[in-house]
Amino acid sequence: MKISIIIPILNEAATIRKLLSHLTQTYSSPNFIKEIIVVDGGSVDESQKAVTDSANTQKTPIKLVSSEKGRAKQMNTGAAAASGEILYFLHADSFPPDGYDRDIIQQIHGGNEAGCFRMKFDSKHWWLRFLGWLTQFESKRCRGGDQSQFITASLFREIDGYDEAYIVYEDNDLVDRLFAIDKFVIIPKYVITSARRYREVGVWRLQYHFLNIHMRRWLGASSEDLYRYYKEKVVS
Repeated sequence: MKISIIIPILNEAATIRKLLSHLTQTYSSPNFIKEIIVVDGGSVDESQKAVTDSANTQKTPIKLVSSEKGRAKQMNTGAAAASGEILYFLHADSFPPDGYDRDIIQQIHGGNEAGCFRMKFDSKHWWLRFLGWLTQFESKRCRGGDQSQFITASLFREIDGYDEAYIVYEDNDLVDRLFAIDKFVIIPKYVITSARRYREVGVWRLQYHFLNIHMRRWLGASSEDLYRYYKEKVVS
C-alpha cells in the first residue's frame, strides 16, 4: 500500500516549499509515498511557482491541482486525483514527525483505517502548549485538522469524503463521522503546526471564537451559520 499526501493551499508561498522539502526528507522510505498532491484554491501569490519548482527538484512525484476555493472542496479534489490506497490530508503549515509514512502504514496494516497524529504548536505560550497536551486523549473533542488525517481511500469513498457544505469545521465533521463508526486511532507522535493565526488574532480572542464555533455546532448550527460567524469574528 502507498500513500497519497494531499495538501490544500491558498496563498501559502511562505510555507509550502518548506513543507514539501520536509516531507521528502523525513519519510522512512520512498516506497511508501505514491505522490504529493497540492491542491490550489486560487492563490495569487507565488504558491504555484513554489510547488512547480519543488516538483522539478524532488524525487517524489509532486502534482499541482487546481480547485474551487474551500478546504473541503480542495481536499475532495485531491482525493479524486489520488492513486494511492491511503490518503493523508495535511495542512500547509503542519509538519509531520520523522517516519510519518511508516507510522501510517503500520496502523493500516494493524487494521486501523483512519486516524491522526498528536499535535504541538510552534509556540511556548502556556495555553497553546496545553492544547497540544490535550491531543493525546482519544476523544473527538480533542481533534482538529492541524493534527493531519490519514484514511484509506476505500473508507474515504464509503463515507463520501469531506462535506463540502462546511467552509469551516470540515475536519471535525469528518472525525465525528469516523468516531461514530469506531474508525479512528491517534498515533502517539507529534505534528508541529504553526501558531500563526493565534499570533495574528490573539490567543484568547481566537480561542474564544473557536470554542464558540464548536459550541454552536454542538447546539445544531448549520454549516452556513458557522461560516458566517467565522467570517465575521475571525477573518474580518
